[in-house]
Formats: sequence, C-alpha cells, structure tokens
Amino acid sequence: EQTFKNSLTTLPMGGAKGGSDFNPKGKSNAEIMRFCQAYILELWRNIGPGTDIPAGDIGVGGREVNYMYGMYKKLARENSGTFTGKGLESGGSLIRPEATGYGNVYFLLEMLKTRNIELKGKTVAVQKLNELGAKVVTLSDSSGYIYDPEGIGAGKLEYMMELKLFYRGRVKEYADKYGCKYVAGGRPWGEKCDIAMPSATQNELNGDEARTLVANGCVAVSEGANMPSTPEAIQVFLENKL
Repeated sequence: EQTFKNSLTTLPMGGAKGGSDFNPKGKSNAEIMRFCQAYILELWRNIGPGTDIPAGDIGVGGREVNYMYGMYKKLARENSGTFTGKGLESGGSLIRPEATGYGNVYFLLEMLKTRNIELKGKTVAVQKLNELGAKVVTLSDSSGYIYDPEGIGAGKLEYMMELKLFYRGRVKEYADKYGCKYVAGGRPWGEKCDIAMPSATQNELNGDEARTLVANGCVAVSEGANMPSTPEAIQVFLENKL
C-alpha cells in the first residue's frame, strides 16, 4: 500500500519500509544514541538525497533522527538533508511532527462538510481536536488504551505529550494520574464515540470493531495512518454509509 501511495503522488518518493529489532523502552539516551550511530555506520552508503531518504515512524522521532543524521554527516561529509523528521536544530521543518495530525483533522472537516455535520460538540476517539470544540476521550499506545469520559483537555494533553516525548511513558500513567479507565492490551474502538480517528499502525481496526463503532452511533472514520482499517472494516463502513 505504501508503494502504491507513493507512486500515485507522481513524485520520486520510493516505497521501502524497514526497521530494526532494537527496543528503546527502558534504554538511556546514550544507549539509544549509540544504537542509532551503529545503525547508520552500515546504512549510510545506501542512502542519500538522490538515492533514498529515510524517515521516522513508530519509536523513531526527532531525537533518533538527529542521532542518525549526525552520524551520516560525519561519514558522508555532506549536509544535504538526507533524513526526514530532523529537529529544527538540524535543519528540519517547523511543523513536521504535527503535519500528519493536522492534515488528518483538515481532511475530516472536509469529509464532514459533505454531510453537513458539525464537528463542534462531537465525541472523538483519538486525535487532537479540542480547539475545534470536539471532546477527545481516548488515547492509546502499544500497551493499551485509556478512556477519559470527561475529555482530554489542554492540560491533560500537555502532560501526555511530555510523558511521551521526554520520558517514553505509557498511557497507563495517564490513567493512574487522572483516575480514568485503562485497558491493558486493548484498543479503543469499543468505546462510544461520534468520530473515530485511527492514527497508528496498519490493520488496527478490524471488522468486529467497525461493527461496534456503527452500533455505537459513529458517523465518521478519518484515517491518520497507512491502512489502519482492514478491508473487512472498510466494507462495514461503506455498507453503513459512514
């Protein structure tokens, strides 16, 4: 799917996917830096502005890309921006980390316009929509999800961003702090919401979960990842005119 998506843009984006078996959880900054540098020690010959341009994904943010890019510059002796997702101090784009999330919200608004549906007052599973009058009630990561019926407002969101970006914490810590529901190993699609925004990995929302969303009155699903809904789930959405 990634290959098709990139091909259809008519831009020379390629379509490779790759990664490593290094688990950063519980590792120090120094350990993560040494791994990133060792990774590039072998990879640098196969990447470059006219060859292939790696980008971050799950578990790989600005910090890790900066570590890799620093090693690449040292070895390649050039500074042409070979990595996507660098921090501003390394020549990265100003709102690159937010672009996918805001882009998904923009797309959702355009979708809702076709049905004359207002976003204000709607309950949303996953995503950052408080500024537009919606109430976000779930957040999830690979360990499970939290459900906060009061809504994840600005202060709570700031806490979660700091927890994730600087301490590599888990959503359970949010539940412990604010006393809300936490489901270990679960996914949030069984919770009642008006709008669902799956924004993580491929195939995370299946047919049964799609039917649950429909039964709970969900009116729209806006995807912020590469195929987060399975083909069966998509069929359910089409049949029910979401």
